[in-house]
Amino acid sequence: MPRLSFHLTALLLTTCGLLTHARTLPNPKEAEYYKIESFTPPPDCVPEVGSIELMPNGKVVFGTRRGEIWTVENAFDPDVTKAKFTKFAEGLHEILGLAWKDGWLYVTQRPELSRLKDKDGDGRADIFETVNAGWNITGNYHEYAFGSRPDKQGNIWIALCLTGSYNSDAPWRGWCLRISPDGKMQPVAAGLRSPGGIGLIPDGEVFYDDNQGVWNGSSSLKHLKVGSFQGHPDTLKWWDLTNGALGEKPLASANKTRIEAERKRNPKYVPPAIVLPHGHVGNSPTAWDWDESGKFGPFTKQLFIADQTASVLNRVFIEKINGVYQGACFPFLIGLRSGPIGVRMSGDGTTLFVGGSDRGWGSRGGHPDAFERVRWTGKVPFEIHEMRARPDGFELTFTLPIDLETAKNPASYAAREYTWAWREEYGGPEVDEVIPKIEVLSVGKDAKSVRLKVTPLTQGHVHELHLNGVRSKSGDELLHKKAYYTLNEIPKM
Repeated sequence: MPRLSFHLTALLLTTCGLLTHARTLPNPKEAEYYKIESFTPPPDCVPEVGSIELMPNGKVVFGTRRGEIWTVENAFDPDVTKAKFTKFAEGLHEILGLAWKDGWLYVTQRPELSRLKDKDGDGRADIFETVNAGWNITGNYHEYAFGSRPDKQGNIWIALCLTGSYNSDAPWRGWCLRISPDGKMQPVAAGLRSPGGIGLIPDGEVFYDDNQGVWNGSSSLKHLKVGSFQGHPDTLKWWDLTNGALGEKPLASANKTRIEAERKRNPKYVPPAIVLPHGHVGNSPTAWDWDESGKFGPFTKQLFIADQTASVLNRVFIEKINGVYQGACFPFLIGLRSGPIGVRMSGDGTTLFVGGSDRGWGSRGGHPDAFERVRWTGKVPFEIHEMRARPDGFELTFTLPIDLETAKNPASYAAREYTWAWREEYGGPEVDEVIPKIEVLSVGKDAKSVRLKVTPLTQGHVHELHLNGVRSKSGDELLHKKAYYTLNEIPKM
């Protein structure tokens, strides 16, 4: 078998502590609410899943890091053993984006955006067309290309990794590109380092997640605002190739400063919307999707974002304050079999498909590859539902009524605030820690919300909140007791 490229080898140097742990098994408490079920592919299918899409005929399709595309029949059947796998295409190059549009399967592979069609109906692709191949590759192992599903205008967005962990050695490495329905390419944002996924959030805006490394103290979910700078300065060498379409060139990054200071110095810089604190919720975020049906539990229009190293799913609540995106990350589900890279929610909201690989990154799942599904059992967990910023603190809502005595007790809560130095060195420790005072201002009349006064609030910091003492009305502990809120902006009122 030929040797295949490794992804983020340098990242293993910083994650070895996490990887030395034994395999993370499913949590029986979580399994009461969300069940993980694994498919068994045929012997000739190695499901190193890089992307997943839904077909109009009810089939599920996934692309692999080995350049194959497989369709899965009966993927929704209650019995996972009834799933039937068929190879749709092969000979492609590391598929990290799939999108069904206008009768074509659009495929983001390393060198290009392609589209495929099964013209004769035999279940195999027989038409292969290049939509756009306007970006450059040098052959470096790190040159991954992640593709979104279409936005409202039919555009597909491509997030390109750097040539290596540190440099942009060819045009558009470390950039986001937008491919129009007629195949034209437009560069839209610079400064990306090592994307793990790209997609749309419920309001239609495009986000990507960047992995911890140089100019990234922690991994995070970032807003791809057109004309924005995401932080990695080596990518700016290609700015002039936009011929003025994105306006004035951003300033180069200032080493060893803070994100909040850089926002004031460099107006085109967009801060991370959701920091995914390194080592707390995972190390390598990848793809995500969300439920708009309400059939996947109580978290409608929140994101479920995978972490490849930790083999987990996290949950993200996003809000927009003073025109800037921010919000909270919550642990959600552990125990996936491999390192999840592809994620796709079914159209009816009943099933979240997840698949991945442990190659290059390594993962705590314990298996080299996997294709799985996650389903809600119908039982509502006692969780923090939302965490919203307020001028003097935060408002929390819960999925079930809370016990008033424990909710009103300040001792039920604890918090810390911290950030990372923005620097050219790889990663880095948490810095500028603040331990705030917490007061309980009120409990909602419906017994499902709490207003907390947090003094001080520190703009630009992650606010890590622990709720070890809070109980439900029936006396249960929270299924997950921690929340991590990225406070880019403090509401004015």
